[in-house]
Amino acid sequence: MKEISKLMTYRDSIKVVDATIRDGGLVNDFCFDDSFVRGLYLANIKAGVDYMEFGYKGDKEMFDPEKFGKWKFCDEADLRTIVGDNDTDLKLAVMADVGRCRYKQDIIPRDESVIDLIRVATYLNQIPTAVDMIEDAKRKGYEVSCNIMAISAAQEADVRTALDILGQTPVDVIYIVDSFGALYPEQMQRIAALYVEYAEKYGKKIGIHAHNNQQLAFANTIEAVGDGVDWLDATYAALGRGAGNCAMELLLGFLKNPKYNVFPVMKFIEQHVNKLRDEGMVWGYDLQYLMTGLLNQHPRTAIAFTKDGRRDYAEFYKEIVAMD
Repeated sequence: MKEISKLMTYRDSIKVVDATIRDGGLVNDFCFDDSFVRGLYLANIKAGVDYMEFGYKGDKEMFDPEKFGKWKFCDEADLRTIVGDNDTDLKLAVMADVGRCRYKQDIIPRDESVIDLIRVATYLNQIPTAVDMIEDAKRKGYEVSCNIMAISAAQEADVRTALDILGQTPVDVIYIVDSFGALYPEQMQRIAALYVEYAEKYGKKIGIHAHNNQQLAFANTIEAVGDGVDWLDATYAALGRGAGNCAMELLLGFLKNPKYNVFPVMKFIEQHVNKLRDEGMVWGYDLQYLMTGLLNQHPRTAIAFTKDGRRDYAEFYKEIVAMD
């Protein structure tokens, strides 16, 4: 059991990453207006957040720019419209998804960009390409993290192999990602111990990105903090795909570092996020997401259930159990 005294202090090595635009963009096809994004940028600065993830470096041949907002692509000019030269302590990040981006062409050299961190997202079967993307981003001068997705569906031997491969790359941070919101804190403890084992071997940092299908995103995140995980993803009002993520207001309220200030988060939610709900944007815990989390399934069926306005939960459960 973790010592209660650890809840009375803070760890300087912790970094908080705001993923509101990137994960929230999966709810509204990245169609946030500039006032929302600019307001979030300023709120993150005031709140002391360490990194702000703007969205994806999506492949415009694969994803039609007419069907998605600009944060699906994060062109340099669009970023600079919001942040200028970003003369602040807040660092900027984008995600590059294996198989869904043209990283060699679309990620420009760091000295030409306001982006600081490239977040490579990969499944276990895509690790070789992820390694190439990590090396490419490092050569261009970026900090680099790697999100291993759908970890709850992976075999430990495969995870160990991936961690050993990634440990030998120049990646800075390796992320535990509970894509399906299926993990419980006691499982997170064991997984974090595994990741930390390789982090210590290769001199890397470990991060966590949690989903809230079983209302455990915050619990799993603070469990991971106690287990030595330093990089923590969160979103304002838990805004994110499906059931959403670890809520930024919960996380900053938990962390005791005086550099963090939860009030700007609450103010932004009041002024901007509530408006999204009023306009009909839907995310957050509901029974359909609980069901996919319990069954350790991708929430795509629950997302479709939500978009269709269904409320026949028992029928939905029968449908997805048959898929398991």
